[in-house]
Amino acid sequence: MPDFVVEMKAIEKSFNRNKVLHRVDFSLERGSIHALLGENGTGKSTLMNILGGVLSCDKGEVFVEGKKVTANSPSISKRLGIAFIHQELTLVNDLTVYENLFLGRECKKGLALDKKSMIKGSAEVLKQMDIDLDPCTCVGDLNASYKQIVEIARALLENAKVIIMDEPTSSLTDVEIEHIFRIMRSLKEKGVSFIFISHKLNEAVEICDHYTVMRNGHVVADGAMDGTVTENLLAKYMVGKELSNDDLYHTRPIGETLLELKGLSREHEFTGINMKVRKGEIVGVTGLLGDGRSEIFATVFGCNKHYKGDVKICGKTEKMTSTAKALSLGIAYVPRNRKENGIIKDLSVGCNISISILDRLRKLFFIDRKEESSNNSRYINDLNIKVSDIDNLITCLSGGNQQKVVLAKALSSNPKIIILDNPTQGVDIGAKLEIYRIIMRLAERGVSFVILSSEAQEILMLCDRIYVMFHGKIKAELKREEASEEKIMVLATGGSLEKAADSN
Repeated sequence: MPDFVVEMKAIEKSFNRNKVLHRVDFSLERGSIHALLGENGTGKSTLMNILGGVLSCDKGEVFVEGKKVTANSPSISKRLGIAFIHQELTLVNDLTVYENLFLGRECKKGLALDKKSMIKGSAEVLKQMDIDLDPCTCVGDLNASYKQIVEIARALLENAKVIIMDEPTSSLTDVEIEHIFRIMRSLKEKGVSFIFISHKLNEAVEICDHYTVMRNGHVVADGAMDGTVTENLLAKYMVGKELSNDDLYHTRPIGETLLELKGLSREHEFTGINMKVRKGEIVGVTGLLGDGRSEIFATVFGCNKHYKGDVKICGKTEKMTSTAKALSLGIAYVPRNRKENGIIKDLSVGCNISISILDRLRKLFFIDRKEESSNNSRYINDLNIKVSDIDNLITCLSGGNQQKVVLAKALSSNPKIIILDNPTQGVDIGAKLEIYRIIMRLAERGVSFVILSSEAQEILMLCDRIYVMFHGKIKAELKREEASEEKIMVLATGGSLEKAADSN
């Protein structure tokens, strides 16, 4: 018999007249990693908020280690051994690791804080995780993967038996993801269970032992990751039909060269970059961690003044000294981390779209609200952004719709070239395909795109030509018809074109 650490039976939940969970069953085995999958709005976050004590269910039962429980607050769930690590990490960057681990439950000696005990306790839990990290390190100095590790360590300090991880890898590099996976596997062997919520189906197949797929508030599939479960099968369960990419890519007229890089170099980042982007063309730039692609196009967009070589726009050499100049030359940039660099959380959907064109909208000392509304409506309709009220905060939107708003902001400046760095980060499979179709449709209208991505499938789906990078240099340029995942991987790890050809 399976040893279930959590069982949720016939869970129902409604918000006013909107029923979001319909008699949902979910079971988690001890010492396992369980994928909870589904598109945005399917009910998976509501289900986990019930388990985490944030919400109470209308009907149904929750059992933890075989005992029926009523977890109607996060503090009760924590006492039951359930920890919830949200996509938005709750660490305080200005505090040290040990201060974050004991925040709200500080050790005291009389009236004073017992700093020595907290440092010792932090060191012990980090040692349990096989992590070499000084507890006195400031959290603000850590990279994204170590911040995730600190969140996991805090859960273990609170004696968590179950750790819910919501999109834990959405802003991590490949190396950082493998770091987190190594920690999860190690803790799994020690009896800790994980619920892994992610849109990255390849990661679910790689790391998880079991899966549950939700659609429209129902569980539509569950089972073991037994080697027969594929990304395509999980995607089919999620959207309720076969997803086809056959009609995604379209050949179209490719025009004159709009952007040309000649011998572009920047110390310690990239060297001797020669690259062209033509009108209406989709160019992919791919590789592994530290390949320099983001740094190249940050320079093209005017973020790095000091560089060598030439940036030519429509045949004319330009000195890229600022982002304002890049925008004036018809270049738009959608940054890698949407939540930190792409959106302004405290502003509305409409303000996030129009903020890049305030100079154009300004009439003396005022903003032309009529023109702003016209611009925003155009892109909301054109990109099919699902929003009930344009004046709502952008954080009310799903990840996919937030990404479309960032794209709308870029398009508002009427660019000739759009640079997209990791364009589908943190969005579900349905929204991802919708964004791909938007890119293709805009390319057919003559907009040029540069796609920066480590996802070979994404690059192969969209791009006319592909540059593969290795250690700050272009390793090869591939035409669409000669590229493959295997060839890209060989080149991205330093192999030659000959070796790449042998891999096919």
